Amino acid sequence: MSEVRSQPIMQVRNLRMHFPVRSGMFGKAKGSVKAVDDVSLSLYEHETLGLVGESGCGKTTLGRCLVRAYQPTAGEILYTEGDTRVDLTPLEKRDLLPYRGKLRMICQDPYTSLNPRMTVLDILGEPMRILERASGKEVEARVARLLTQVGLRPEYMRRYPHAFSGGQRQRIGIAHAIATSPRIIVADEAVSALDVSVRAQILELFQQLAADLGLTFLFVSHDLSVVEYIADRVAVMYVGHLVEVATTADLYGTPKHPYTEALMSAVPVANPRRHAERIVLEGDVPNPANPPSGCTFHPRCRYATDVCATEVPELRTVGEGHQVACHRAEELSLRGVRG
Repeated sequence: MSEVRSQPIMQVRNLRMHFPVRSGMFGKAKGSVKAVDDVSLSLYEHETLGLVGESGCGKTTLGRCLVRAYQPTAGEILYTEGDTRVDLTPLEKRDLLPYRGKLRMICQDPYTSLNPRMTVLDILGEPMRILERASGKEVEARVARLLTQVGLRPEYMRRYPHAFSGGQRQRIGIAHAIATSPRIIVADEAVSALDVSVRAQILELFQQLAADLGLTFLFVSHDLSVVEYIADRVAVMYVGHLVEVATTADLYGTPKHPYTEALMSAVPVANPRRHAERIVLEGDVPNPANPPSGCTFHPRCRYATDVCATEVPELRTVGEGHQVACHRAEELSLRGVRG
């Protein structure tokens, strides 16, 4: 894991991504799904930031907003390169083109993310041709180098995706992401569809590429064990909001938010003598189209008080680099993975 730098490569301010809910013959909007709601976050150069939470909490939507696969509803995505800082949020397709090669994404499913009608050469060469105007032998030479970088043989470049295993396809997906020398990669559940043994190999590849190429990762995952292994810092998301952000050691050792504590109680621990109680959350994840008032977690929180149901907690700093959105963060003593 890399050392966190002082200057953010990307800074997200009050980001919102609301999807309209439509009904009727004319598709009139009757509400919105608040997939990402007022999220502020900094991503530092050469770090791996883990993003965790239950399914449906907005992790993937946030990642897609950061690479501008989605047009956010509101907020700022400030991308810094050298002395230049630009807000990516309002940019149209043509204006985003110079940044497409710098902000890349690795998708979850290696079986559906690759075009079955294209060879590996065509798949990996496409971003070079579109974004960098590369052609001919230059593309072939670069594709050969990419395949070698991700642990595949260069002669595989003329094969189609169906000829590869799931792990090999994900390596091709990784090669596609690094084809244009990016600075930031969003890895969306990039190892969740792989076997455990293959998963370990892909995680090692991520770490090697981060060190060799100086990459910055946003690593989206529901697997807290994987995130603990690979991330420098971790952000916890719940119903479109960030509820806690801290270094990996702090978050897993001394969580400050009750939701984080519940997630940590589900992490498998190798020590058979430890018989910590599993915290089972009552009820379901709230509907982001109609979230609860106050703290969105309060209906499921065993520490909730009256104020939790009426006032929205701000994400504030409670220690060195440790942020939490909980009214009772200072008074609660919560259990981490090692607790």
